Amino acid sequence: MAHSKTADAVIAGGGLHGLSTAIHLANAGLRVVLLEKDRVGRHASGANAGGVRRLGRALPEIPLAVAALDLWKNIEDLVDSSCGFQKSAQIKVAEDQKGLSTLEKRGQTLRDAGFYHEEIIDAKALHDLLPRVAKHCVGGVIVHGDGHADPFATVRAFHRKALSLGVNLHEGTPVRDVTRVDENWQIRIDQGLFTAPHFINAAGAWGGQIAAMMGDHVPIEGQALMLMITERLAPFLSGVVGAQGRALSFKQFNNGTVLIGGAYQGQVNMSTGTTTLDMHQLAANAQAAVAIFPLMRRARVARAWAGIEGITPDSLPVIGPAGQGGGFHLFGFSAHGFALSPISGRIVADLICGTHNNWSINAFSHARFPNQTNASI
Repeated sequence: MAHSKTADAVIAGGGLHGLSTAIHLANAGLRVVLLEKDRVGRHASGANAGGVRRLGRALPEIPLAVAALDLWKNIEDLVDSSCGFQKSAQIKVAEDQKGLSTLEKRGQTLRDAGFYHEEIIDAKALHDLLPRVAKHCVGGVIVHGDGHADPFATVRAFHRKALSLGVNLHEGTPVRDVTRVDENWQIRIDQGLFTAPHFINAAGAWGGQIAAMMGDHVPIEGQALMLMITERLAPFLSGVVGAQGRALSFKQFNNGTVLIGGAYQGQVNMSTGTTTLDMHQLAANAQAAVAIFPLMRRARVARAWAGIEGITPDSLPVIGPAGQGGGFHLFGFSAHGFALSPISGRIVADLICGTHNNWSINAFSHARFPNQTNASI
């Protein structure tokens, strides 16, 4: 076995949240090691819809989404690339009065909490914004100033930036064990040990396994969330569209292709880190798209894929200190973590460096889950 190596911080997980943490820590002058069991961005980070949104967020996530959006608007300052980020409206369509009433009630809840970004629109405004939306749709909610980015370009940019800052990155290097010894963490890999006072669990769908090694219980389920993209269509949509009461994420790119998602599941093998598409579920996703945009009935799907995402029981991420000193968790983003990645790494870096910030992360503590055997890993 190779001799032990030391660092200021070791990160498990080379997705966007791990890379973001590495970048922020390296910018603060720390020596950082990042361990990725597969390839950087291999799973959820590189296989998602790329949404950058405040729309539909759980209340505890909204301040983080607002702060993240500010970083996305100037993402080149962080990673020397635009990451394909574009501002665009995010719209959730209501197909009937019941759905619209649900959106109105949520809007009131947001206003009561001091958030005013979600704006209710009536049928006329909706059809003016989305001329090709189905005629039965009665209104919806819109958020101006949100957007989307290119996941592949984003992973590449975060990867390049981390390397340029001197992050010691190891791909194909799974963490085998983690132990707290005196004031340090010892992280065992096949080639030896790394020793560091700070250890960050950013292992995505495998975060529950790493948490258990650290002595913490976090129930999490790995899911294969599917996406598909069509051949090119004439331009008809500039925003990002979802639907109240119907699982759908829908947008058209500048080249005319349309991305269709909505967290429909394929099959996942957590041991091998591989996925299998479920054609019945893809068909259901396509039907949802057709219900909202009837012109999609004649569209042809060019390809489909799935990424492995970690889903917590309450669909909120786990962010913050671990049970033992010097340990931190940053995983379980439950299919809405892409947008938060620029700010999530900064939050953990601030905790490690003792830098004050105003973001409350109490709702994301691992301690919200009962301390029992993790049957989900």
